[in-house]
Amino acid sequence: MLFSYSEAFERNIGLISEREQQLLRNKTVAIAGCGGVGSVHAHTLARIGVGNFVLADPDTYSVANFNRQIGANMSTVGENKAQVMKKLILSINPEANVRVTDGGVSNENICSFIEGSQLVVDGIDFFSITPRRLLFSAAWDAGLPALTAAPLGFSGALLVFDKPGMSFDEYFNIDDAQTYYDQIINFLIGLAPAALHLPYMDLKGVDPSTGRGPSSIVGVQMAACLLCAQAIKILLDRKGGFVAPEYVQFDAYRLKTKRGRLGKGNRGLVQKLKRKIVLNKFQDLGLDKAFDAIE
Repeated sequence: MLFSYSEAFERNIGLISEREQQLLRNKTVAIAGCGGVGSVHAHTLARIGVGNFVLADPDTYSVANFNRQIGANMSTVGENKAQVMKKLILSINPEANVRVTDGGVSNENICSFIEGSQLVVDGIDFFSITPRRLLFSAAWDAGLPALTAAPLGFSGALLVFDKPGMSFDEYFNIDDAQTYYDQIINFLIGLAPAALHLPYMDLKGVDPSTGRGPSSIVGVQMAACLLCAQAIKILLDRKGGFVAPEYVQFDAYRLKTKRGRLGKGNRGLVQKLKRKIVLNKFQDLGLDKAFDAIE
């Protein structure tokens, strides 16, 4: 059977115009991290008809990924996640251009990784704060919109970093002088200020040494839906988008939505109070010592 781009994505028409579909065909999205959310971002954008991708992930699939990562199955255990996602994208759109950067993003490859893209997407593991800061800094300097969508329990939370809004470090109140632990705490409390998922989430299972935390395919898919819908607005230059310090979270389990604005980011009084609460909670659970061990 011969592949036809117009036939493959014809049923997008009505939500996306024919002219816009052709625009998406020529857009390039750079996705750093192709595990949980990153894999579903790539899958969703491929089915929307985005025609060009740059992917990076240093990790390989394991059985522990089966509960939430779309590329994880018995046939892909041990395979590089970015390479598996390349195969998946090409199985949907054989005409797509997919470039895989070896390993994760680094100081050496970050400029070439985002070069030529119109959108940067964060799919990096939660605990990997240094490469995440590098990704958002490079996108900000290049004038590219960069999105992060966190799968939190059965919810998704979305942040968009683009001018004239706040940068990643400014919003989260993160700087080089802080310890790794402080950076992670600031990242955590800024991701979803409403914390709609906390009433039903048990944090006792968190293990920063292995990167383990409570997760589900529900949250991953919620995050991808939020991010990819916003990506469509950005790539097609549609109205109705938002940038940090605005944020949004939707929890499918509690059927609650929160869209708000942190005018001062994590520097605000309420966020500082939340930080103290989280630090106390982590201390009660012994997680502070677990982070100390990583450092």
